[in-house]
Amino acid sequence: MDVVIADDAVLLREGLRHILERFGHRVVASVGDAPSLLAAVDRHLPDVAVVDVRMPPGFRDEGLRAALRIRTEHPKVAVLVLSQYVERSYALELLESGSGRGVGYLLKNRVGEIEDFLDAVTRVAAGGTAIDPTVVVRLLENRQDPGLERLTPREREVLALMAEGRSNSAIARELVVTEAAVLKHVGNIFAKLLLEPSDEEHRRVAAVLRYLREGAR
Repeated sequence: MDVVIADDAVLLREGLRHILERFGHRVVASVGDAPSLLAAVDRHLPDVAVVDVRMPPGFRDEGLRAALRIRTEHPKVAVLVLSQYVERSYALELLESGSGRGVGYLLKNRVGEIEDFLDAVTRVAAGGTAIDPTVVVRLLENRQDPGLERLTPREREVLALMAEGRSNSAIARELVVTEAAVLKHVGNIFAKLLLEPSDEEHRRVAAVLRYLREGAR
């Protein structure tokens, strides 16, 4: 796949380039600020953009703003945002863009876990989601949605893994249960959150957004 990397730290950019190219991906541009990121995406239309949240010129949320603009102007370009710290509102805002498809939010220390990083890049490029497990844990701290409170402990575990972007088969492996058991839990989650039957992926995203919104409050 074609990738654009945007981070003001040269060493991190080169490290990401090395990892991606080593595993057969093509880095079509590597830039250090938000305006250059937008120009690179306009020019190359990559499969995915890997973007730091805080970049020049202001080192605030320029990377996130650029990522959201990319999702609006080029909805087929997936975005994986990297952050130094857990910033829950950023994860929520990113997930809400484009109905939560083709987006991811990882902490930078996750890049060192190469398999997890590559899995996240591949997942968002394929239209899925990838939310850092540490962010999900932080979101567990404050939930007030009555629908969420009706979930059993096991259903909460399943929803937390859904929030990370895991597939049913991956959830089954993580919890050491059958995929049929996971399907049952997912169905119960949809029912308790009063999510009407529709596209399966849409309901998964809707459930995760409910989960993230309550954590961000």
